Amino acid sequence: MDCSDYDNIDMSCMRCFCSCIWGTPDPGPVRLKDVQQVVLDTNRMGVDCVVVKSGRRVCGTGAVLANAPLVQDKSYFEMKIQCAGVWGVGVATPMVHVDSIPLGSDTHSWVLTSEGTTLHNGEVITTLKEKPSEGDILGISYDHVELNFFLNGKSLQCPVLGIRGTIYPVFYVDDGAILDVQFRDFSYPIPDGYDRILFEKSLL
Repeated sequence: MDCSDYDNIDMSCMRCFCSCIWGTPDPGPVRLKDVQQVVLDTNRMGVDCVVVKSGRRVCGTGAVLANAPLVQDKSYFEMKIQCAGVWGVGVATPMVHVDSIPLGSDTHSWVLTSEGTTLHNGEVITTLKEKPSEGDILGISYDHVELNFFLNGKSLQCPVLGIRGTIYPVFYVDDGAILDVQFRDFSYPIPDGYDRILFEKSLL
């Protein structure tokens, strides 16, 4: 299928969509016993989500969890807004409904949204002065006390508190959004004392 077939659709969005869908074949689920890498978990994603680029890009509609929980003292990961649309990033428990977006509307997810708000249980925690935009890179840190967000290496000063339970990185997309996630080889320096996400047995 060629992107030029969709003459009536905004071509910039279609290029992003085609890049997401056909740019890199999806190698399928990554088995932890074979490769110890943190990636997006194709077993924990919405039915209309698409995960490609070896588990590091999400598009379509819905949410997806990473395949490793945040169990270490201080962890960090990043996300690039590859194509604008409706999106969110944060953390969630395994009980979150990955087909019910936007997240942040229940007790199982804590997210920063494309509207520039942090949400949990349907309540706005913080509203940013400036919304993240296409091409921006968001950093996310968690220390079991605070969930913090960084925009292009600068702290947004909008900590989220009161997170409980076993949580995973979570991302959701809609309306043409494409997100590239990075769990290592980051674009910006990691905050002092933090590290990339490690599997629990790697901490032993």
